[in-house]
Amino acid sequence: MGLTKTEKFTEEQNNLAQIAKAIGHPARVAILQHLIKLNSCICGDLVDEIGLAQPTISQHLKELKTLGIIKGNIEGTSVCYCIDQEKWMEMKNMFLHFLDYDTQKSECC
Repeated sequence: MGLTKTEKFTEEQNNLAQIAKAIGHPARVAILQHLIKLNSCICGDLVDEIGLAQPTISQHLKELKTLGIIKGNIEGTSVCYCIDQEKWMEMKNMFLHFLDYDTQKSECC
């Protein structure tokens, strides 16, 4: 696999790409939607809700947690996950800013 040469891009471009990669899997989108709907969740509930194996769910949760989109607290033998509101708003604003660019109407293609 080749190098991505992230140093050639701005911090904003790298951050946007990392977030897009993290939410670029439908299972992660489903996890985020479920967490938003319930406002918190225990990992076992996600297995039932999403329909994937526990190790698969755990891997997706790890990716989302590493990026900071979700956070987790240990409650007994389970980990309760929720959306990190501050990171969510930061991510939302980043995408809104990116998608707010207007394109010029052109007949080039």
